[in-house]
Amino acid sequence: MRIKDTEIIIIQGDITELKVDAIVNAANNELVMGGGVAGAIKKKGGKVIEDEAVKKGPIEIGDAVVTSAGKLLAKYVIHAATMATDFKTDEVKIRNSCKNALRVAEELKIKSIAFPALGCGVGDFPLLASAKIMSQEVFRHIKEDGSELKEIIFCLYDKEALDIFNKGILSYLEYIIHKLQNGPFTTVDAIIEINGGVVFIKRSNPPFGFALPGGFVDYGESLEDAVRREMKEETDLDLEDLKQFHTYSKHGRDPRFHTICTVFLAKGKGTPKAGDDAAGLKVVKLDEFQKLEFAFDHKEILSDYLKYKEGKDPFSLK
Repeated sequence: MRIKDTEIIIIQGDITELKVDAIVNAANNELVMGGGVAGAIKKKGGKVIEDEAVKKGPIEIGDAVVTSAGKLLAKYVIHAATMATDFKTDEVKIRNSCKNALRVAEELKIKSIAFPALGCGVGDFPLLASAKIMSQEVFRHIKEDGSELKEIIFCLYDKEALDIFNKGILSYLEYIIHKLQNGPFTTVDAIIEINGGVVFIKRSNPPFGFALPGGFVDYGESLEDAVRREMKEETDLDLEDLKQFHTYSKHGRDPRFHTICTVFLAKGKGTPKAGDDAAGLKVVKLDEFQKLEFAFDHKEILSDYLKYKEGKDPFSLK
């Protein structure tokens, strides 16, 4: 598929055999090349790659540096630090390492780059989640930053990973491009009070954490129609006393894309139940929400709501 002038390609194969301008190594921040993709790169390209990399380390987790490619067909190896030497990785580390690998590629003024599944080897990060994080970063990079890259290749070693990345990247990007258009994307969330608390969902897709239930507004929907649909899909609740609370539009509030979100207030009617695309659901008292880890800027939204409940104007200085 193509985004602007950049072709997105997913293939099954050995990344060390690709004749591209640069391949990405899913590195540790010490840049020591042990097993997994790093070990395969060192074995095929020679220890000179590791020697050159180690001289540039250690680097911050999430950062990226470039070395020569030794005996490989590629011109460069971009070492993106997805973890420390403890092999622990997460969404933020993978997102930043992908972002910085793309940044280094632009600085090199190259035309083609190949990625493995970042964080999914010794880091044991879920393949589908990695695919979605990487697709979000590729989309954001091309649409917001602009790119001289003509090809971004995702090279997966086995058929299972290939199938997951086809679903997680191509299908996901097609949805964004053809259904959500070019952004900023319009979203809705709701603060639903029920049984003495507020309804939160636990996200099963990146960005992870707890969140107010909500989602994207489909073409042809009003905000009110969208929030009622999303609440039914995510919580199985009908809404009463629905009213708008505030619109949040600061760029960066959503790590995926620029989203503009209108938050609604409502009472829930029914029995709350998590939808199929949620990892769980909680009803939490307002004075206890600070204990949860939230995605997006939802902790700030809830702080604003607490001020509103106390009779204060949370938006007077915003």
